[in-house]
Amino acid sequence: MSEFLTVKELKAQQSTGKPFVSLLVLKKTTAKTASNGNPYLSAELADKTGSFTCTVFSDSAVFELFKNAGESLIVKVEGKLDVYQGRLAPKLSKATQLTEAEVQASGAMENLVEASSEDFEGMKGELKNFISSIAHVELKKTVETVFQELGDNFLTAPAAVSVHHAYRHGLLEHTIRMARAAKVLLPLYPEVHPDLVMAGILLHDTGKVIEYVGTLSTKRSRRGILQGHVVLGYDLARRAGLKVGLDADLQERLEHIILSHQGKLEWGAAVIAASPEAVLVSMIDNLDARMGMVQQALRQANEDQEFSERIMGLESPVLTKPVKR
Repeated sequence: MSEFLTVKELKAQQSTGKPFVSLLVLKKTTAKTASNGNPYLSAELADKTGSFTCTVFSDSAVFELFKNAGESLIVKVEGKLDVYQGRLAPKLSKATQLTEAEVQASGAMENLVEASSEDFEGMKGELKNFISSIAHVELKKTVETVFQELGDNFLTAPAAVSVHHAYRHGLLEHTIRMARAAKVLLPLYPEVHPDLVMAGILLHDTGKVIEYVGTLSTKRSRRGILQGHVVLGYDLARRAGLKVGLDADLQERLEHIILSHQGKLEWGAAVIAASPEAVLVSMIDNLDARMGMVQQALRQANEDQEFSERIMGLESPVLTKPVKR
């Protein structure tokens, strides 16, 4: 057993005040001010098994390190367990910064970076097959042109910062699962254009390759903040479609799928889905996003844990105890 406790192991501990040592990634710090005027930090720490947020006050031994931390700082932290409002909120007493090279040499890097649990090579092959399955020549060329521009970045990118499929290869996994679902559902809805649905699914989140940056932790890029993945994906598809000579009507319908796939304006959609294909894609996207949250909660659950913590995207905790069979 490693000397370092994982986030999952920390959350499984029931007692407060128990000392611990962990190797974690400092994903984000937010500077705040207490009611008495003193500064403090809200720090998010994580490994591949989960994450937690703790408060670091200005008189803490780790305050200066966290305050001046760059992106994706790897830290060996020591402290004592504590719980606040039912959530893990340990009190840190010491933190030591480690380089990526040091962690790689120790063999601990794989414990820090969460990745898709699906076979990577298998998903790459499925992506190629789904592209090949598009019978409409110009639609297929449009999709191929976008993926040629993105290169391998699409294969490694996460699908989000924190909500769903927020890990290495997460975008590929999310896209493949949506394409699988579409293959099952398409025979039920002969009114929709199957090639347009498949092209829309494969391209709907491609803007996230530009929106998100980072390896150990993910943040939004300048273009991601100023434009967002919906607009970025629309731009990728538009330029590709014009390049290959895609029919104007299909071009507009494909762009509409990308612009509306978020489902609601308050969720980030540029418009509400208003074509048969766009409605189907937005619903499949919502399904896989929500089930992705459920699956992650199940992966991170401890055996003696009946419910997960409240999941923001679901507005509820998830029952993690398996059904008796």
